Amino acid sequence: MSKRKFWTVGQIDATGVRGPHEKELEDISNAKYELFVDLDLTILKEIVNNELGGKIENIGFNEDWTITIEMFPEVNIHIAYSYFGDEFGDGIEAEFKYYFSGEHVTWVPGEDSATFIDITMDFIERLLKKEEPFEKNYDKKTELMEKVLVQRNEPFSFLREEKKNELAEFIGGKVWKTTEGWRMKREIFPQIFIELMWDKEKGLGISFSGEKLTNIGSYHLELIGIFLINHILRFITIKNENQKLPDICYVMFSRMYTKEKGWEHRKR
Repeated sequence: MSKRKFWTVGQIDATGVRGPHEKELEDISNAKYELFVDLDLTILKEIVNNELGGKIENIGFNEDWTITIEMFPEVNIHIAYSYFGDEFGDGIEAEFKYYFSGEHVTWVPGEDSATFIDITMDFIERLLKKEEPFEKNYDKKTELMEKVLVQRNEPFSFLREEKKNELAEFIGGKVWKTTEGWRMKREIFPQIFIELMWDKEKGLGISFSGEKLTNIGSYHLELIGIFLINHILRFITIKNENQKLPDICYVMFSRMYTKEKGWEHRKR
């Protein structure tokens, strides 16, 4: 078995300076670590395995344990916890470090993966505290989602039927060709599903379902839905490199990846 290669968000952002997502992840660590200081690991394992579909492991950074979650196939998030007591006298007893692995992990910008980590940590906190999510408007779309569905609609016309199975593997879900377009469905956490519908007349739509839907707030679910749309746009871009694609396609990638490709990096 080949040794896994790990990246940090700073490497993926490739800005050459300390970027905003490094600060964001540090803030998440400072806000959340206390929850885990005296936590029974069997309780955490149950949540990670059964509610997140992830696993607890050790990835070799001298951490106490690491939560590993697959954001998408070959896009793995590692949340590594280390307890050291107050040895530095700053009142901080433990910390989280974040690592990324997988063949496609450097395609995903820090903006998406850092927000996914924030959502995951919030999810774990609420399950530990047995608290309900704040928003449960699963059938209503926010203004952000309405805007995203319009903005990201056009690239879906570049999908080809012969790429259906490849796309299903890429997103870790199911893909169907319909009379007028496409349907795509992915289980993002156990018994929580996101489904995308694209119709050349009606455009792009999204819905959420599953027995454990109310484990996660509707706003966070929408954000993960946006990440799924973004990832599909990455697939469309890579599979149609010789075509003139809508500009939105090229803002879906990390700075590291656009540098490798020699593309001009464009921010969202």
